[in-house]
Parts: sequence; structure tokens; C-alpha cells
Amino acid sequence: MHTTSSDKKPPDHKAATPDSNSEDVQQGQIVPIQPALGDGPMPQSFSTLSSLGLAFSITGSWVGYLSCFGQNLQYAGPQNVVFGLVVATFVQWVITLGLAEIASAFPTSGGQYHAVYLLATDRYRRPLSYLCGWFAMLGWWIITCSGLVLASTSILGLVAFCFDGFVMTAWRTYLVYLLVMAVTVGADKAVTTASPIFIRSRMVPWVTQMCLYVSVAGFLTSLVLVLAKHQHFQPGSYLVDPPSGSSGWPTAFAWILGAGNSMYAYVGTDAATHIAEEMPQPGRRIPQIMNLTMLIGVLSALPLFVAMMYTMTDAERVATAPLPALEAFYQATGSRAVAIVIQVWVTTVYVASITSQWVTSGRMAWAFARDNGLPFSSTFAKVNARTESPLNATCLSLAFATVYGLLYLASTNAFNSITTSAVLYLNISYVIPQAILLARGRSILPKSRYLNLGSLLGTFCNAFAVVAVSLLVVLYSFPTTLPTTVASMNYSSVVLVGLVLVIVGVWKVIGHDFHGPNVDLEGLRLLL
Repeated sequence: MHTTSSDKKPPDHKAATPDSNSEDVQQGQIVPIQPALGDGPMPQSFSTLSSLGLAFSITGSWVGYLSCFGQNLQYAGPQNVVFGLVVATFVQWVITLGLAEIASAFPTSGGQYHAVYLLATDRYRRPLSYLCGWFAMLGWWIITCSGLVLASTSILGLVAFCFDGFVMTAWRTYLVYLLVMAVTVGADKAVTTASPIFIRSRMVPWVTQMCLYVSVAGFLTSLVLVLAKHQHFQPGSYLVDPPSGSSGWPTAFAWILGAGNSMYAYVGTDAATHIAEEMPQPGRRIPQIMNLTMLIGVLSALPLFVAMMYTMTDAERVATAPLPALEAFYQATGSRAVAIVIQVWVTTVYVASITSQWVTSGRMAWAFARDNGLPFSSTFAKVNARTESPLNATCLSLAFATVYGLLYLASTNAFNSITTSAVLYLNISYVIPQAILLARGRSILPKSRYLNLGSLLGTFCNAFAVVAVSLLVVLYSFPTTLPTTVASMNYSSVVLVGLVLVIVGVWKVIGHDFHGPNVDLEGLRLLL
């Protein structure tokens, strides 16, 4: 697939057409999209392993689920923790598989919003692509905020566990939030070598690869210590006993809410798409990485949580603890020292993974700015010559996280519910191109793509994704407990409606400058 090089707006999309039998097409290697604004693509410095490191350090299923499984305990008990995760694995993998096929056909740093533009009809491609781009970008920004909160609460939770009388207040959490932000983004290049702003782009893959090793080693260490040091083991029927919870919801509905909550274990499975222009053969590697991320996720999360549920002694105390994971490790091992060691490693994984989140959120904003999707796009579309990275776009992500974190001071529950809804925002962006495939037919995909699910499986994945995400929109609107108060209310639905209104407003103001990716549509039609 070849691209145009016109600097005019809108792009003419009529450059020379490629040969559908060319080596680039057959190998899943595309010529990077020529941006309408800013600088061209960054160096191809990501290998398959470092790309996988970036993807899994963000998704990090076992540590991600450690941050939210306490809510599952409140919904329907230990059974919901394990089997809710199984349901979430199936749902997210099907959605991801459908997206991976599309990413294989259109491997660009814009990911799903570029795919929407290329798949939709002329009448709808601009507004749908714009909507998808905003959902994807905001989803990634909020995921980064959630990563900062996970690291902050884990640090303060360790302090509270070690020192009786210490209280995890909102203002303390926000101060640590800012500290973690400064360390991971590199407020001073001497602070950390993991900064995506102050180190050269070619060094970032090494950092993400190390994050993969640290995460996998942390999972193995946690699992071995829980099993080797366990003080008690529940009977074999423990996980098939009737579910019990304290959320106030009817048991069946609470169980469904818990399965929806488990989706956080697989957040951000599209991460690899946003570094497509920084790896060779992205059409082949991106779907491989997306599926490997899911595979490593389930192979790490499921065994660990089965072990944790069987070795816990008091599920209710774990559910209501300031840091449920730390309490669960303590109950399992019977040792404060061992529990602290495990939680320190978990905290290290949280902090290390934020670098990958800055990288991805910055790349997403940069790609969107290149296509005139943001106010002041010409500024955010630039690539810094020294670091060979989108410095301005990453700083924009930093500014958003700083302001967004202030919500934690207003309402911890509101912040948490909105942060968790990042899963919803990203999945909405995943499902828009799949919905277009359902509406227009799968024949509009390029024939030579690396991952071809075929008519039957592909249609199932796309249809399932549409239904599942529609259900998630509903589920993520319910409060976590009954009865509901102003403090415990779930404001995700209000924010979602407000978000759509803001996007529509921005579209009215600057949407006329957005013309999608500068790509040769006539050339693409040779591949249809």
C-alpha cells in the first residue's frame, strides 16, 4: 500500500497505485502514511519482542486485575473473581481478534481510526474516523491516568500496611500521583532512564523489553510464593459454591457486573498498532503481538488468581481492605514480610509500565494531530529531532493527566468509575471499524492481509464485538453498590454523553480541517 506525499489539504488520495503482488504487500510491510502536518515517521526501532514488551506492560493482566478484583469479591465473591475473568478473557479476545484482522490489513500508527476512514463510505468516513480517533486518544490518556493511580495507591497502601494509623487521603494520593508522573515521564532527564520524553526513541524499545521481563518474573515470583508459603487451603468446591456478595445487587446481575469489571485485566490490547510505523512488517507483527498479549495475559492472571482465592482466609476482609491485593498476599502467606516483597514487586511493575503508556498515548495523539484531528495540530504533529519522538504530543498527554488527576481530590469514586470506563472508550473505538465491516461486507478488506479470519469466524467476531460493546455501555453505567448515594453514584454515563457532545463541538469548530490519513485510496482498491 503506497501513500501520497501531497502537503495540501485535503489530500487528493490519488497518487500512483501499488502493485498488489508487490513484496511490501505480501510481507505485511507498508510504506508509512505521509502526514498532512508535522514530520514523517519515526525510525523503525521496535522488534517483535520489544513491541510485545510495550503491549503487555500496558495490558499487564495479572497486575491490572490485582487492582480491581476486590470489587469482584463484593459483587459475587471468589467465584466471580475467577470465572468473571474467564468470561472477560473470551469477550475481550474475540473483540481483539476482530480488530487484529483489521490492523493486519491497515497497519498504521492511527490504528482503528485510520481503519474506519479507509473502510467507511465517502459520506461517513470523516465524521466516523474523527469520532473513533477521539475515543481512542481519550481512552489511552485515561488508561495512563489509571496507571498513575494504581502506582500511587499501591505505594501508599504499602505505607499504610507498614505503619498503623497512616491514612490514604485523596490529597496524599494526588501528590504521589504527580511524583510518579514526574519520574516516569522524566521531569529531569537525570531522574530516570525510562523517560519517553528525554531518551532517544531508539532506546524506548529496550525499556519496554525490560518491562516485559520484570512483569513475567513478578508473576512467577508471586505465584511461587503464594503456593509455597500458603497457610491455608480452601476445599476443592470453594469456587463452585453459590456466589455471595455485599454489593446490594441481585446475585445474577452482580455476577454480570463483576464480569464487566474483569475486562480491566485486558485493557489496551491495541497498543502495538500505535507503533506500527516503528516496526518492520507491521501487517504481520501487529496481529501476532495483539494475540500474544491476550495469551500471556490469561496464562498469568488465571493461575495466580485461582491460587489466591484458594489460599485466602477472609474474602470479606480482602474486599474491604485499602489494598485488597496486599491483604490477600498476607492472608495467603501468613507473613507480612513476604506480602510486602510481593507488593513491592507489583508496585515496580505498575511504575515501569507507565513508560509504555506515555509512549502509546503520545503516539496516538501525534498520529491524530498529523491528520489535523486536534486544535493546534501543527504543534502536536512534530517529532523532536533530538529524541526522535513526538515530544509535544507526549507533553499534551502529560497536561491532560495532570488536570484529570484533580478529579481524585473531588471524588475518589467518581475518578475510579470514570477511569475504569477507559475500557469502554477503547472498546468503542475497537468496534466502530468492525461495525462498518458488518454493514458493508467483509469483501472490502484487502485480500492479501496476513491475518484472514475467513467469512464465518470473521463475521462472528465482528458481530459479537458489536453486541458485547453495546452491553458494556449499559453495564458500565450502573453504580457498584446499592443503595446509591451522590458519593457512590457512577458518573460514567454522564461523562460519556458529555464526551460525545464535546467531540461534536470540536468537530463543528475544526472538523473541516480533518481529512483522514493521507493515503492512496485508489491504490488500496487494487487490494480489495
